[in-house]
Amino acid sequence: MDGVHDMGGMDGFGPVLPEPDEPVFHAPWEARVLGLRIAMAAHQLGSLDSWRHDLERLPPAEYLSTGYYERWLIRLTDLIAASGLASREEMATGKAASGERGAPPLTAELVPIALGTSGSYQRQTGAPPRFAPGQSVRARNIHPHGHTRLPRYVRGRQGRIEADHGAHVFPDSNAHGGGEAPQRLYTVSFPARELWGEGDHEVRLDLWESYLEPA
Repeated sequence: MDGVHDMGGMDGFGPVLPEPDEPVFHAPWEARVLGLRIAMAAHQLGSLDSWRHDLERLPPAEYLSTGYYERWLIRLTDLIAASGLASREEMATGKAASGERGAPPLTAELVPIALGTSGSYQRQTGAPPRFAPGQSVRARNIHPHGHTRLPRYVRGRQGRIEADHGAHVFPDSNAHGGGEAPQRLYTVSFPARELWGEGDHEVRLDLWESYLEPA
């Protein structure tokens, strides 16, 4: 979907100012939000793609006025309430409405195992690749209403296939419960002049096959 979250190449937001020696967390509560997100993932209430779509659907004013982990906390609160794991009153007071406690799927002793277990979005598909390294392609000029990983600033722009990474879960489908629908994933390089009209560098993006067409 087109939204304020996809602000690459947009004017009026000022320069990007990296923070020297930026800490992993700027406050202890940010680490707790990350821990809460990991714990919630164990309940399998959605995929990584649906989580990203939840974040990008925040109202523009709220999205721009909140920080990274603040957005996470807003959506985690919504997800916990919607799932019935806890009511908003219970979250506000920090007290369960009843004396019963459900067994969490991720206990403290299982956290190191969960964090140490790597997953993969790579899948197998019998479909042959449509593109090959070195081939010129163009990013399709599409504007889907749902989740997509195709940034607006490359739509309609010409680039070159740099690498074929095999088939991966297609986020545009997976975010909406439509199944993994694996597609080929390519690294595509775009000359800066093609994107911005100036510059001698290249921008490289990993893009799914349906995002691309022959140039």
